[in-house]
Amino acid sequence: MKNNKVNNEVINILFCGTGGQGVLTAAEIVSLAAMYDGFHTKKSEVHGMAQRGGSVESHVRFGSLVASPLIEAGAADFIVPFYKPERDRLIEYLSKDGKDFTADLEEAQLNCKDKRFVNTYMLGRLSKYLNLSKESWLKALEAGFKGKLVEENRKVFLDAVK
Repeated sequence: MKNNKVNNEVINILFCGTGGQGVLTAAEIVSLAAMYDGFHTKKSEVHGMAQRGGSVESHVRFGSLVASPLIEAGAADFIVPFYKPERDRLIEYLSKDGKDFTADLEEAQLNCKDKRFVNTYMLGRLSKYLNLSKESWLKALEAGFKGKLVEENRKVFLDAVK
């Protein structure tokens, strides 16, 4: 099921987790995929003691024209958590019609033997709701992982899309 928003509307995605879970990488990849498909994209990162497992969140917004990189409370179309307590802290950002990916996180944690791929699995799940081309996603994965485990990440992403 793809998101039915028309191209002149802005899509708002909030990624959240803790340091080392790939929050910033996931936000970079979705931003790149949107840019490759011709959308104007803004991204903002908030991270405290990220290297010590502290809170990390990234706001991604894309559409035909995006003015601000920050999502207002109650305006996120999607919240993509990599750590449930961070989702609980930021749930006020999700719009009343928004999609919460917490159930997908539980599935990702069960399906990914190597926890380094949970963020990629979550991107695969998110991709089912965004009107972005498969080619742009795959190109963004390659750019986002900069040669590190690209084939493994591609496989996890494609498996999660099924």
